[in-house]
Amino acid sequence: MTSKISVIIPCYNNFIFFKKCISSVINQTYKNIEIIIIFDAGSKKDLRNLKSILKKKQKKIKLVINSKNIGAGLSRNKAARLAKGKYIAFLDSDDVWKRNKLKHQLAFMEKKKVTISHTSYYIIDENDVKIGSQIAKYKQTYFDLLNSCDIGLSSLMIEKSLFLKNKFTSNKTKEDYASWLKIAKKIDIYGLDKHLLLWRKTKNSLSSNTIQKIVDAFDIYFRKERFNFFNS
Repeated sequence: MTSKISVIIPCYNNFIFFKKCISSVINQTYKNIEIIIIFDAGSKKDLRNLKSILKKKQKKIKLVINSKNIGAGLSRNKAARLAKGKYIAFLDSDDVWKRNKLKHQLAFMEKKKVTISHTSYYIIDENDVKIGSQIAKYKQTYFDLLNSCDIGLSSLMIEKSLFLKNKFTSNKTKEDYASWLKIAKKIDIYGLDKHLLLWRKTKNSLSSNTIQKIVDAFDIYFRKERFNFFNS
């Protein structure tokens, strides 16, 4: 019997690329999945657009609507608590998976007997043009992650039980970084060197906001990792 994978997609006022995103999940070759889309209290117009898109898709999609905006990290936490799968895979609403993403990654995790993994990915622009590439290291330790976090959130798969013990923070960016550091203190994080994700870099995304990333990284080092001010 194959393991169920819960795919979690947070949405907030960005539907330019959403059809490509959700189609890449529905068209996965691995079929034992559930899809949880969590709408983070955006505009009523955006909610109507989302429902219109989902109306034409498969019934295995569950839509969760937040009564107030809580941010992407806390939205993912909320969806994870509702998930029924053994594994959770995260996907941002402007990113796209390759068709064999879940199949290859689950096989890798089961063969290696690991509970968390990520993959290599291509970086694309708003016109789907490849502008870069990120290679997943086979194994990353806590000290590796302190120097550089190259884990693409939309490439990550994790056992639900492990994630619920290491949920995301409320930071606007790098909400996942603190979780990976907590996990890496106990176990290594493994990478599959297959480009199974197209990670989209847009001009207005939070992940492209350098100042916000610096602020959030400092918060993680100083408040959560307890480094002194200057090291942080």
